[in-house]
Amino acid sequence: MTKYLISFPSDAMVLTAEEFPAVVAESHAVIAEAKAAGVYVFGGGIDEEVPPVLVAADGSVSSETYAGSVLTGGFTVLELPTREDAVEWARRIAVACRCPQELREFGYDPDS
Repeated sequence: MTKYLISFPSDAMVLTAEEFPAVVAESHAVIAEAKAAGVYVFGGGIDEEVPPVLVAADGSVSSETYAGSVLTGGFTVLELPTREDAVEWARRIAVACRCPQELREFGYDPDS
């Protein structure tokens, strides 16, 4: 099966304070369904309070990151039999989160 990344940048989720609890509950419900279906691999939200760092091959750490590299918001990795299944799960997450989701496919790696 193929692994898929379903994600959104934090700016895409525009909610009122009143909407937020329902979105949390509904998005957690979709993730619980993915877990129950055995397709959930990993997911979470990027902690935007912690700045990213770049770690070089020599182990040095700098506050610079790759140009254009901005990662915010939330993501879910699911392992699914078809792209159509991935689109359906992305749709379900989009409904729960009240914002569109990007869908990307991981390249096959027999060791992962």
